[in-house]
Amino acid sequence: MSKEGHKYIFIIGGVMSGVGKGITSSSIGLLLQAKGFSVNLVKIDPYLNVDAGTMNPTEHGEVFVLNSGLETDQDMGNYERFLGRDLGPEDYMTSGMIYQSVISRERALGYNGKCVEAIPHVRDEIISRIGDAAKHNGSSVSVIEIGGTVGDFQNALFIDAARVLGIRYPGDVLYIMVSYLPVPGTLGEMKTKPTQNAVRQLNACGLQPNFLIARGKYPLDKKRKEKIAIACSVPADQVISAPDIESIYEVPLNFEKDALAEMLTKALNMQDEQKTELTAWRKFSRGIMNEKRDVVDIAIVGKYFNTGDFVLSDAYLSVIEAIKFSGVVCNVKPRIHWVNAKQFEEGISLSTLARYDGIIVPGGFGKSGIEGKIKTIHYARTRKIPYFGLCYGMQLMAIEFARNVAGLTDAHTVEIDSHTPHPIVDILDSQKEKIQKKEYGASMRLGGYDMVVKKGTIAFGAYGEEHLVERHRHRYEINPNYIQKLQDSGLVFSGVSPNGVLMEIAELPHSEHPFMLGTQFHPEFHARPLSPHPLFTAFLHSAIARRKKRTESV
Repeated sequence: MSKEGHKYIFIIGGVMSGVGKGITSSSIGLLLQAKGFSVNLVKIDPYLNVDAGTMNPTEHGEVFVLNSGLETDQDMGNYERFLGRDLGPEDYMTSGMIYQSVISRERALGYNGKCVEAIPHVRDEIISRIGDAAKHNGSSVSVIEIGGTVGDFQNALFIDAARVLGIRYPGDVLYIMVSYLPVPGTLGEMKTKPTQNAVRQLNACGLQPNFLIARGKYPLDKKRKEKIAIACSVPADQVISAPDIESIYEVPLNFEKDALAEMLTKALNMQDEQKTELTAWRKFSRGIMNEKRDVVDIAIVGKYFNTGDFVLSDAYLSVIEAIKFSGVVCNVKPRIHWVNAKQFEEGISLSTLARYDGIIVPGGFGKSGIEGKIKTIHYARTRKIPYFGLCYGMQLMAIEFARNVAGLTDAHTVEIDSHTPHPIVDILDSQKEKIQKKEYGASMRLGGYDMVVKKGTIAFGAYGEEHLVERHRHRYEINPNYIQKLQDSGLVFSGVSPNGVLMEIAELPHSEHPFMLGTQFHPEFHARPLSPHPLFTAFLHSAIARRKKRTESV
């Protein structure tokens, strides 16, 4: 489907980070895939962390986990959601990975006694990994996002790798800069100078962008598009306006209006053999944007919210998107409310939770806010409010049940209280060894694990099948010594590992509660725009029923 060799498209940031390189990469990948091309997306993070697992969510946002178990940047989640398929560990790299690989090779005399340096050895390792990702995926085009912005010291080797690939494969490599055009409040005029300077910085690295994605609050007008074209040596039609929009899922549709995919394939000399097929995506986007849908109020009760004076919703990005996807299927608009669990430890009445149609306690670690979460779960259980617990949310659900139903008053998790007389949640022996050695990175139960779902349960009713694979990211498990006690008291473990040792889903029977269910895994990692996760959909159906009942009683 393409002439010459493999094609490479590099996405590089200008002016400031956080303005949409990941969504741009995802959208381009989707558009090319919709034209029939085989695409792989690669995320490059300049951090020295070997993976994203040891990064603080309030600083870095959500840690996304691949089926392989690799802990990655949240952009990998966007890639999977837009492409509608799983990605592998070859599609992600960090500076830490690169340096670790080079140093390990040097220690093993892999460089035959040469003086090992950043140029060429580290740069060549980057190039090698980009090539390996393409080979592993069997793709015809790679879209590679370089994190951060041009001019960042830590990005220099990645940008140089992009430059060298352009020299090695002339005509097969494109460079796209995603740059921000501010409108200072005191001036009221869109300014192009920051983008001009960003392009000059990229020129200083030996690269000339072929396309510019002009991000900003407002659409780019003709005058400024022409000004940028002249100042930055980019054809005016290849300066693409990308104003702020309500939904990120509109981005590929907006790009399609500007015929971006066609221009990219033409610039790369690729045989454009089919019209871009976006029918299903357009339908989904219309569903997301439909403001006429009935509203359901969903409370997310957690702790990773505050960063200064702002709410960091990125810590739960996949959860938010999973709720949205199921909202489209259920034809409702989920209205998310952020509730800090710590407030219930400080005297705020739990009755404030009565206003919500459903409650989610997402994953997390540590002691902060834990008793507030347990109080929340107790309230949801006793007031029959639909409850969905994710990972830690399932463990705390089991603890609440043990304390208040099974009669184990002092039940707790060993993570918080190592001396609890009833360790409902404990750590596996293999994990204990790793903690003693302070091996925290990539040491949890990570990635896809097989699960068997019991027929006749709420979980089976949602999935419709017995054998599944779900993604994990945790170190602690439901203690096998207490499973029988919990079951005898009425808790149902509807999902278990194939050997029956690990509890994957806990729920109350529908006769006892409309929807009280927790998962040891993270179902949000498998939720996609065109294939929402069935457990989120089942949860929303229950929330809708509560909403309807409340409305009718008023």
